[in-house]
Amino acid sequence: MNILHVCANPKPTEQSVSKQLAARFFGKLMEMNPDVELNNVDLYQEKPPYYSNDLFRRMWNPVLDPVYESSKAEEAAAHYATKQAELFNAADVLVLTMPMWNFSAPAVMKAWIDQVLSPGLTFELNEEGPKPIHKIKSLVLLVASGGVYKEDDERDALARQVSAAFGFVGIDDVRIAWADGQNPLFNNDSEVRREMAFDAAEELAEELAEEMAEESSEG
Repeated sequence: MNILHVCANPKPTEQSVSKQLAARFFGKLMEMNPDVELNNVDLYQEKPPYYSNDLFRRMWNPVLDPVYESSKAEEAAAHYATKQAELFNAADVLVLTMPMWNFSAPAVMKAWIDQVLSPGLTFELNEEGPKPIHKIKSLVLLVASGGVYKEDDERDALARQVSAAFGFVGIDDVRIAWADGQNPLFNNDSEVRREMAFDAAEELAEELAEEMAEESSEG
């Protein structure tokens, strides 16, 4: 089982609740399934470029014109996307770790999504719509936020954006462990909420490990 972990948090782990969630998740997962192959991408160490016109032309012009030949500048603009798509396409599970900033994902995560979810890299387009060329079955979302959010909260642009973007390429199984209420200025139960989220992350890891074991026995 190959897992791609993409993290968008500039803080060290001791200061980052979302990274602590990831530590608990992967600690439990590796404990139950030490054979997992894990690839980590820290978006503050491997920063994605923002979408450019050259990249747009490289990705989308061949969709409209099958004989289109990309320029050297366009090919160069696709270097990061191509590298990340290789990791993406090799994975069975995608894990995204991030804080919520201003009700949405950090800009660096949105930039990564824009790079990776490109035609010809992770999906193909035909008359019937997008056809995945990856093998990812599940997406695990590990999030921390200062505010408290109920399920399907209209203020939550993060989970909606992630679900919609990856649902477009056929990833509909999205599992979430969310440490909300982490701003102690507004919430006096931050520690309780954090521990509940840690437990949820470990439960997700257990579920995933059990599913891996079942697939291995069936295979």
